[in-house]
Amino acid sequence: MFDFKEIVSVSLILFSVIDMMGNIPIIINLRAKEGHIESEKATLVAGVIMIAFLFVGEKLLGLLGIDVASFAVAGALVIFFLGLEMILGITIFKEDPNSTSGSIVPLAFPLIAGAGSLTTILSLKAAYGQFNILIGIILNLVLVYAVLKGSKWIQSKLGDNGTGVLRKIFGIILLAISIRLFKDNIMNL
Repeated sequence: MFDFKEIVSVSLILFSVIDMMGNIPIIINLRAKEGHIESEKATLVAGVIMIAFLFVGEKLLGLLGIDVASFAVAGALVIFFLGLEMILGITIFKEDPNSTSGSIVPLAFPLIAGAGSLTTILSLKAAYGQFNILIGIILNLVLVYAVLKGSKWIQSKLGDNGTGVLRKIFGIILLAISIRLFKDNIMNL
C-alpha cells in the first residue's frame, strides 16, 4: 500500500503539471486585480476537487456524459485565455461582483485543480496505488499553500519590471501548455 517511490513519482508528476512556480505571475496578477487571495480557501477548494476527482472523477464525468478528452479540451481553452490575458494585458475573465476574490475561479479551478492535474490524476490511477496518489496530492497542496502565502514576498523580490517580464514569459508558456493539452485531447474526441 504505502510505497515511497510511488509517492515521490506521483508528487513530481503532479508538481510539474500543477506548476505552482509557473503560476506565480498569474497569482501576482490576480492579487493586483482582486486585492488579496485567500490562500487557505484556494488550497482547500483545490484539494477537495483533486481528492474527490481521485475517487469519483471518471464516474462523475461519465454521469454527465463527458469524457476525459472533452474535459481536458475545455480546460485547455480556459488556460489559453488566461495566457492571452497575461501576454496582451487585457481582461477576458470579467470579475464576479459577488466574489470577494479570485481564490476559487480561476485560482483553485482551473489553475491548481484544472484539466491538466485532474486528467493526470485519472491517468496516475492506472499505474500507481490510490493511497500513494492521495499522499502525492497532499504534498503538492502543501507546496501550493506555501507559494500562495509567499506570493507577496516573491513579488517584492521581483519588482514591477521582473513581475511584468515573468508574466509575459509564463503567459506564452501557458499558451503552449494549453495548445499541447488541446492537441493531445482533440484527437480523442
